[in-house]
Amino acid sequence: MPKTVDRPEQRRQIGAALLALAAERGLDQISVRTVAAASGRSAGAVQKYFRSKEEMLVFAAELAGERIEERMSRVDTGLPLREALRALVRTVLPLDEERRAEAAAQLAFAVHAAHHPRLAAIRRQVDRDVRDALAAWLEDAACPHAGAAADAVIALGDGLALRMLYDPAGHEALLDALDRTLDALVP
Repeated sequence: MPKTVDRPEQRRQIGAALLALAAERGLDQISVRTVAAASGRSAGAVQKYFRSKEEMLVFAAELAGERIEERMSRVDTGLPLREALRALVRTVLPLDEERRAEAAAQLAFAVHAAHHPRLAAIRRQVDRDVRDALAAWLEDAACPHAGAAADAVIALGDGLALRMLYDPAGHEALLDALDRTLDALVP
């Protein structure tokens, strides 16, 4: 009897291996061969699921965006506005190994997207999805200027995540800055 292969699951496993490599080494060190080795497959096996390195990068970028959106969806938006915003921002901050790896991969994709239109399009779509969902939630919470507030919260999360990646010793000061900024944004 022929073996049944769960193609979407195989692609997700390969994408996860690429994300782990991107977090460790950046995207410049990624190749079909390195991803194959990291995922425990041959290069030929990886190419059965992805025709090119670019296709593999695009898939991994989409997978990273899904992970962030999924984590954000678990935040209790029934909390008081300021506390819910704090929880949302913390979902993207590199405060543990999983989120650190994810933030490093996201940064690598953002830099790579500056020169690769398909990755840039994915990044823009993920940004729009997150911004629209956050703005709608803020509007429902009667936050004035919900769209501008959503943009500010996203920029705050992006900036803090970047700084935390290269200055792990500064986490406490940056979390204090998060609290002070949210106090100003949501009095």
